[in-house]
Amino acid sequence: MTKKLIISKGAFLVTFIMTGFLTYFLKMFFKLELYELLISGTLFFILSFVGMNRFLLWMKEGVKRLNKILENTSIEVILGGAAGLILGGIVGILSSFPFSLFKGIGNYITLFVFLLSGYTGFKIGSRRAHDVIKLFYPSGDIKQKTLNNKMFKILDTSAIIDGRIYDVCLTNFVDGTLLVPTFVIAELQHIADSSDAVRRNKGRRGLDLLAKMQKHEKIKIDIIETDFEEEKDVDTRLIQLCKRLDAAIITNDYNLNKVAELQGIKVLNINELANAVKLIVYPGESMHITVIKEGKEEGQGVGYLEDGTMVVVEDAQYDIGHELEVVVTSVFQTAAGRMIFTRKMKEDSLSEGLDYVIGETEEVNLYG
Repeated sequence: MTKKLIISKGAFLVTFIMTGFLTYFLKMFFKLELYELLISGTLFFILSFVGMNRFLLWMKEGVKRLNKILENTSIEVILGGAAGLILGGIVGILSSFPFSLFKGIGNYITLFVFLLSGYTGFKIGSRRAHDVIKLFYPSGDIKQKTLNNKMFKILDTSAIIDGRIYDVCLTNFVDGTLLVPTFVIAELQHIADSSDAVRRNKGRRGLDLLAKMQKHEKIKIDIIETDFEEEKDVDTRLIQLCKRLDAAIITNDYNLNKVAELQGIKVLNINELANAVKLIVYPGESMHITVIKEGKEEGQGVGYLEDGTMVVVEDAQYDIGHELEVVVTSVFQTAAGRMIFTRKMKEDSLSEGLDYVIGETEEVNLYG
């Protein structure tokens, strides 16, 4: 509100000065009457004020967009683009000189060749800046510089709401700087303001997690502004931002994961990480499991490991709430995750001992 008021004051001042000069000009050269000067001056002031105010607002938006582009562009690309523009201009002058000898259409051809050479040099310089810098720096420095450029990782809304990214960062498995775009925060705020209680709690949990991550000294996280207002879809904005910054994306969204991979963006999926670090067991190994409910099949009991893997125990329908020592019989990988099938170990030992006792017992004739 304050910035718009300042712009209006600047437009008012410029328009007032221009109206004064116009009124003086009309009075001196056209000798208009006072009421004619007032009418013409008022109309000119209103039209000029509206036009000047819009022009200043447009200039402000243009400067804002330019600043965002410069903030999100690496210094190598800026220097490469500037060097390419200069070299392209020199090539344009040399190559367009023969056309300047022709009169008439030769001037237009000269201008076209000069502009085309400058634009081509700028595009080549900005796109191949890293390759050019490799010619002047040792390979080790370039490797480290390229590594630093690849260390940006952008957080998606789903990864923030999930919450496990905080613990992953504390384990030092995620290096570099985490970036959170402002439109992701806006989406979290929209979810936090939802009328649905579940969505509202998810949004608030995500905002609290971001605040917690910002306060932790081991986690490098920055909030960045972007200029993708023309795109309404958050996933499209994330993909464009990853391409611009050459960054990876951290997400749990299946659809965003596939679209990003198709466009050559590196994806860090927390669900895939969780599946990769799950405990690996083999048939014949033993473990302790607490049976918490009955299984789908008759006689089965079901428990869970710490990582959420479901363990099915045979003949454990009466052991709900008890901790059992079981032996793994088989492991199945399904679309929903892994399932481990087991049987009770103590029961097997007891049955073996019972068979031994029965086998060693002599027959006794009670009646002689």
